[in-house]
Amino acid sequence: MHRSARLDAPDVEVTDFAGLAIGWDRRVLRPRPWTAEQGRWAADLLLGAPDGPILELCCGAGHIGLLAAHGSGRDLVQVDEDPTAAAYARRNAEAARVRSDVRVGPLGSSLRAEERFPMVIADPPWLPMVGVAYPDEPVEPSTGAVEGVDALHECVDVCLDHLAPDGHVVLQVGLSKQVERLTGWLAEYAAADATVPERAVLGVRDRRPGGYLVHVGPSRGA
Repeated sequence: MHRSARLDAPDVEVTDFAGLAIGWDRRVLRPRPWTAEQGRWAADLLLGAPDGPILELCCGAGHIGLLAAHGSGRDLVQVDEDPTAAAYARRNAEAARVRSDVRVGPLGSSLRAEERFPMVIADPPWLPMVGVAYPDEPVEPSTGAVEGVDALHECVDVCLDHLAPDGHVVLQVGLSKQVERLTGWLAEYAAADATVPERAVLGVRDRRPGGYLVHVGPSRGA
């Protein structure tokens, strides 16, 4: 059963996100314009990909996944632990006329073990507890552990667990050292299970002061 949240707060705002009208309020992460590139990049990578919906983890108000769905004509599965964010994701999907199965709860347990997706989009909590880069935003939705990697690592594991064999991930991180950590995690994941396809970082786009966008896909050497 979905937990529900009220969206009748007087401070609801609507932001134009690359042509989509996205509702949100200060309880969730502000839709940041630079992240539209994440949705567009995901849509481009889906050209010619097998059928199936897009999975968006840590979806927040749902704007990045919705942009990818608009660009690719696909349905969505969106997951967030925060009922308020999920409620906005549902409302924004309805407004955009995109079919989205929005789920509330921990990332791993919100997905069935057998579910696989050709594309996973993720905006995990990656900010370190010290030196938060977005002081005007709520800390919890965008903050990981001391180095900003615990929640990011958990999210990457869920991405890989539910990625189709030839699928792709486009995720957001904030620090160059997190990109380096990601490369190591991919190697560890492949070493732990010889039956899973090898994956690698295939592209990185530096969009600071916002962050980095990272494309993970089938290893070119596999």
